[in-house]
Amino acid sequence: MQNLVNSVTDAVERAVAALNVDQLHQEYWDQNEFLVIKQFLPRAFVEATLVPQAQDVKTELNRNYIPGHKKGGSVSYYTVQEKAPRFLDLYRSESFKAFLSRLTEVKLTFCPDNDPHSCALYYYTEPGDHIGFHYDTSYYKGARYTILMGLVDRSTHCKLVCELFKDHPTKQPRHLELVTEPGDMVIFNGDKLWHAVTPLGEGEERIALTMEYVTNPEMNPVKRIYSNLKDSIAYFGLKTVFKRAFSGLNRLS
Repeated sequence: MQNLVNSVTDAVERAVAALNVDQLHQEYWDQNEFLVIKQFLPRAFVEATLVPQAQDVKTELNRNYIPGHKKGGSVSYYTVQEKAPRFLDLYRSESFKAFLSRLTEVKLTFCPDNDPHSCALYYYTEPGDHIGFHYDTSYYKGARYTILMGLVDRSTHCKLVCELFKDHPTKQPRHLELVTEPGDMVIFNGDKLWHAVTPLGEGEERIALTMEYVTNPEMNPVKRIYSNLKDSIAYFGLKTVFKRAFSGLNRLS
């Protein structure tokens, strides 16, 4: 296990060291806090080291369906902690977090341990799985940044669709349709990118890792309740979300 941990940590550090940060910083801000890095981690490495853990926890996923908006499956941060810990070596990498902070020009922190989205897996495994257009709205007192990395993409239909500059006062919206191949990374400010995932076709599969970082990990208690309700219905299920929420309250009492 230690060799695997080291291999993920070392791979992330090598990937960060190879980046042209000044150029990426310019692209990120030119695109209204949005950036795509093709093959941040090599495809072969991702498929050999990370994809097996994503496949192993498929039995843990919670499937959900919201008519007109969303259909798919999710595995929460809590399950990732317990059964797919290699993803945390990427999420918690100090060199990776330092790169993101430099890119975004803010000091980023990890999400609190009671946020099931902080490092989670999203599965499109049945025909029609999709998610409609939305922002990754921050309910925290600060901003929230989303980092998405492709793990499995055996699909010609299921794509990440983005509308850059949708609410920008002076710029024309820019439409993008992206295939997130294993190792590809997408970075954006959750409050600024209007995005969706188009429906999966027959016999196809798409799996993505999503990591969240914040500028302030505090959240208003009312917003926390709303966030938990949304997560339980749209993503991880009541049992997963509120079991952890209540256990956190018990530890504080």
